[in-house]
Amino acid sequence: MQAPPTIKTRRLVLRPPEPADIDPLFEIQGDREAMRHTYVAHDRDATAEYLEAYAARFAEDGFAPWTAILESEQRVIGWGGLNRDPKAPHWGTEVSYFIHRAYWGRGLATELIQASLELAFRRLRLSEVLAFARPDNPASAQVLKKTGFTLVRYVPELERDQYALDRRAWEDAT
Repeated sequence: MQAPPTIKTRRLVLRPPEPADIDPLFEIQGDREAMRHTYVAHDRDATAEYLEAYAARFAEDGFAPWTAILESEQRVIGWGGLNRDPKAPHWGTEVSYFIHRAYWGRGLATELIQASLELAFRRLRLSEVLAFARPDNPASAQVLKKTGFTLVRYVPELERDQYALDRRAWEDAT
């Protein structure tokens, strides 16, 4: 199976997930407090299944999330990128992310999203990318707005706000 390309940002190496990533990603995904706004893995196997489900979409979509490694520490600090939710692909192409709580507030989610948008709009020539965040997660809303997304609507069935960014608006801003 093919995988997303490895990308380097200013501080991150974004590469396809590997089996060795499961433990450090479960450390993040299993943290109920840190993940209270999104999916919480109940065990290591659930994290492995989650990563496999997203990676499997690459064959159909031509993109999938990365493991995020902080280059200066050579440490897995998160996961995310361009994707279609394996359980609900009808919601469209979106950007998702989770970052280890010890690395919050450093702009790393912003770097990951910016790399995702470069892939979406420059390489893949997609017309639009979506994002979803719970209304009670102002940090995520701030990151999305900082990267150019605008709030579209509240989606009751997801209990999340939907954000969107189209290629033309992104190109005008970059």
